[in-house]
Amino acid sequence: MGKKQLTYKDAGVDISAGEESVNRIKNLLNSTFDKNVLQGIGHFGAMYKIPVSNYRNPVLISSVDGVGTKLKVAVMMDKHDTIGEDLVNHCINDILTGGAKPMYFMDYLSLGKVNPSVVEQIVRGMVRGCRQTKCALIGGETAEMADIYQPGEYDLAGTIVGIVEQDKIINGERIQAGDVLIGLPSVGLHTNGYTLARKVFFDYAGFSPDHYDAGLRNSIGNELLKVHRNYFNVVQPALEKFDIHGLSHITGGGIEGNTRRILPPDLKLAIEWDAWEWLTIFKLIRELGNVPIEDMRRTFNLGIGFIIILSPEDVQAVQEELRNGGETSYIIGRVVSD
Repeated sequence: MGKKQLTYKDAGVDISAGEESVNRIKNLLNSTFDKNVLQGIGHFGAMYKIPVSNYRNPVLISSVDGVGTKLKVAVMMDKHDTIGEDLVNHCINDILTGGAKPMYFMDYLSLGKVNPSVVEQIVRGMVRGCRQTKCALIGGETAEMADIYQPGEYDLAGTIVGIVEQDKIINGERIQAGDVLIGLPSVGLHTNGYTLARKVFFDYAGFSPDHYDAGLRNSIGNELLKVHRNYFNVVQPALEKFDIHGLSHITGGGIEGNTRRILPPDLKLAIEWDAWEWLTIFKLIRELGNVPIEDMRRTFNLGIGFIIILSPEDVQAVQEELRNGGETSYIIGRVVSD
C-alpha cells in the first residue's frame, strides 16, 4: 500500500480559500480607485501615478503600522468589520502630522486559516476608512500561516503613502515657547493600550466582552472596539487657512510621549491635565486595575486623540473654525522653555 498523498491544504494552506477571498474583495478595492491607479489588485505590484502636476515640489510621506492587541478583542467578539478601518485611520493620522494628503494604502493580513468571510469583513473596514479621505486601497497580501497563528487568529498591518508640497511640510521645527496646544477628542482607546486594558477587564475584573456597564452604556467589548478616529477631514481645513506649527497623533506613549517627539530640543510641554474630562472607559481602567496615574498618562490618550500646536494669537480663530465644522476642542497646555 502506497504512502498517503500530502497536499498543501493538508499542511495547512488552502489556496482555494485564498482565491475566494481575492474574488470577494476585488470590487470593494476597486470602489476606492481614482484616476491615478494604473494597476491594482491581482498583479505582482500595484501602480499609482503621482499627481506631480498639482504640486511645485511634491514630497512623499509614508508610514507603516498595525492595530496591536485590539485584534484579540475583535477575535473574542467575532466582529471583524471595524478593525480594518482602525488601521487605515491610524495610518492616515500619522502622515497627517506632516501635513500630507493620503494617496494610497496597502495592507498585509496574515491568518492561521483563511476564512473568506472574515477577510471580506476586514477589507470592508479598510475600504470604509479609505473612502472617507479619498485614499485608494490598491493592493496587499493575504497569507495563511497555520504554523504561526491559531485558527481564528490573525495579524494586520498597513502602509500608507501621502503627498505634501515641500514648503507646506509640518515637522515641528517652527514650534516656539508660548505656543498653545489644542486637543481634539478621541472616542476611546483608539488602537493603543489594549494589552493593559484587556488585563484589567478580562483578567483582573473577570468580565466577559459582552459584560454591560451602566456608566459606559455599552458592553466592554463594543466599547473597546470603537473605531479609531480619522482626523483628516477635521484638521485639513485648518491647515489650509492657518499657520500651524506642529501636529501630534496621540498613540502609544500618551500625550506627552508623542507630542515631545516633534519639539525642538530646547523646549518642553506644560500639560494642563485638568483641562478636559477623562472618558469613562479610562476611569474604569484606572479604578478596576488600580493603575498609577503616570502609567495611565504614558499608556493611553485619555480622551485626546490629536493635538494642534500654534501661536496664541491664532487659537481663537482655529477653535472657531473647528467649532463651525462641528468639532469640540480643548486648550490642554503650552510649550515652554526647557
